[in-house]
Amino acid sequence: MAITKSAKKSIRQNKRRRIINLVYLNKMKGLIKETRSLVSQKKFKEARELLPKVYQILDKTAKVGIIKKNTAARKKSRIAKLIQKSG
Repeated sequence: MAITKSAKKSIRQNKRRRIINLVYLNKMKGLIKETRSLVSQKKFKEARELLPKVYQILDKTAKVGIIKKNTAARKKSRIAKLIQKSG
């Protein structure tokens, strides 16, 4: 348990930040999963329409610092490659 005033504040900040980070993370994972499922169902047009949203959330999570820049680039590349190859 935190003893000092600054340690208690740090715990409060971490809780707040974790909630915000989880919102971004869950949205990112959900969009990627939805895109992959659309490709597996052979709905390539819908997957292409969803691609800008996927790019947007990946860029945002990288900018905020939830994932690294190269991780975002890798995920974007793999999703685009999947859609391109399938469709």
